[in-house]
Amino acid sequence: MKSFSESYKAAGVDITAGYKAVELMKTHIAKTMSAGVMGDIGGFGGLFELDMTGITKPVLVSGTDGVGTKLKLAFLMDKHDTVGIDCVAMCVNDIICVGAKPLFFLDYIAVGKNFPEKVAAIVSGVAEGCVQSGASLIGGETAEMPGFYPEDEYDLAGFAVGVVDKDKILNNKTIKEGDVILALPSSGVHSNGFSLVRRVLDVENADIKTPLEKLGGKSIGEALLAPTKIYVKPMLALFEEVTVKAVSHITGGGFYENIPRSIPKGFGAKINKDALRIPAIFSLIMEQGNIPERDMFNTFNMGVGMSVVVAKEDAEKAIEILKANGEDAYIMGEIIASEEGVVIE
Repeated sequence: MKSFSESYKAAGVDITAGYKAVELMKTHIAKTMSAGVMGDIGGFGGLFELDMTGITKPVLVSGTDGVGTKLKLAFLMDKHDTVGIDCVAMCVNDIICVGAKPLFFLDYIAVGKNFPEKVAAIVSGVAEGCVQSGASLIGGETAEMPGFYPEDEYDLAGFAVGVVDKDKILNNKTIKEGDVILALPSSGVHSNGFSLVRRVLDVENADIKTPLEKLGGKSIGEALLAPTKIYVKPMLALFEEVTVKAVSHITGGGFYENIPRSIPKGFGAKINKDALRIPAIFSLIMEQGNIPERDMFNTFNMGVGMSVVVAKEDAEKAIEILKANGEDAYIMGEIIASEEGVVIE
């Protein structure tokens, strides 16, 4: 007998829609499968068998995050197949900062009403993020919560687990004055600062669908919805050949909060502002909101999704490796003896 409750459906929860959503997801999930995955989607727990080949002291590294109010843009644009990439990126980009390789990912989707095709579109983005990062999507949860969320809205969060050999965890104690700071370009705003973005650009009322010349022919909505870049594979390639001293994922809090998190006390980051490749969307936000430059650098990534510290003599090789793996990295600054954290000039 199939599971069905007329009473539950009358209360706003259609469990059959949940079953349909799971069926629609499976094609996307299958793209993320790796040798370690055990069992199928739909059980009470996701199983993953660890392959310890080449790892002598395994350390598990976890990360969790959501997409935040960037989801409001997805609602306004009625585009739901990329925010899942953001969700994965916010987790896996964090765990790569210690040198860990992502293993698997789980998502949590809470909806006002379960529209199976929309949920499947969301999961297609999650699956794409997992493919980009080499993680397997081994489970998740879709919760239908009528009366808590509006029918056409949802929230999305995720959780990733990776592994690193204890002896290969990044060690910032080797940082010294004169080390080089590399920038890995962002795709735009990524998934932070959207409460400010939405207020400044008045996205609920403004025209966000008309292409603008100043945004390279993209609309405001398209520019803002550009999914967060996932840096896992280029960084793993870099770790294989170069001693990386520190990595920072530039998220909420921008340069001033995130770069110092990976640098030991007594040292700071001197950033060459003229070297930065700042996407046009940030200029638009700054101008329309009359936002001070320091606040921009203390809120947004300003075109830098990740910073990487290497020895000066390794900088050229590191850039070559990153470029060979699809990242147009460049030098944006250097380590200095300072207690200020970040100096941008």
